[in-house]
Amino acid sequence: MKGALHKTAFPSTYQYNLYTLTYGTIRMKDEWKTFIDNLKIPAEFSHHDEFLKMLETRPHNMNDAESPSVFLSKDERINPLVTSDEINRCKALRDLMNLIVEKLSST
Repeated sequence: MKGALHKTAFPSTYQYNLYTLTYGTIRMKDEWKTFIDNLKIPAEFSHHDEFLKMLETRPHNMNDAESPSVFLSKDERINPLVTSDEINRCKALRDLMNLIVEKLSST
């Protein structure tokens, strides 16, 4: 709730563009949920600390990956798909969705 309040009261200072793009005031945007549900691969969302714990048990290629980012698990290895910088350059949810589709089609 604190994040929702901060995002609503001070939107230009909210540091996570991923959240700004994909969530309304208190819940996931319907368009984003539909997009995720229609992907041909399973999607999983993790907070940064949860993600770091998971990395301890899986091979990965993310020693310098920043949060938030989008990662792809393939052959039990986790690799970056969309970087934090790429997410932050997205101006609208549609930009992010197009970027993910583009990245997935090139893997």
